[in-house]
Amino acid sequence: MRRKPGQLLPLELAICEAALDLRARGGESFHGYELARTLRRASDARLLTAYGTLYRALGRLEDMGLLESRWEDPAIPARENRPGRRLYSLTAKGEAALDTAYRQEALSSRKRRPRFARA
Repeated sequence: MRRKPGQLLPLELAICEAALDLRARGGESFHGYELARTLRRASDARLLTAYGTLYRALGRLEDMGLLESRWEDPAIPARENRPGRRLYSLTAKGEAALDTAYRQEALSSRKRRPRFARA
């Protein structure tokens, strides 16, 4: 899929929406598996063909400055006997990009509707 300048791909948009949803539910940061579960619940699973797809999209969003990431405190996974997780959070720039995408979508849906029925 070709990217239009300044636009997010559908998966990237779904990731930003899910990040905003997770934040609203009290989670400032999230990890990839948690995000994948959220996307599946939101019926955006068709966008997520493989975990590799998700992590490539997370990397692109981070490169664009829409997400930030950090590794969790190493003591936590050691205590829980599991691998460490990379935690992501939506940036202010990510929120602004999401808002812009919503406005563009609203404008394009208005353009598609017929204005008046002709007699």
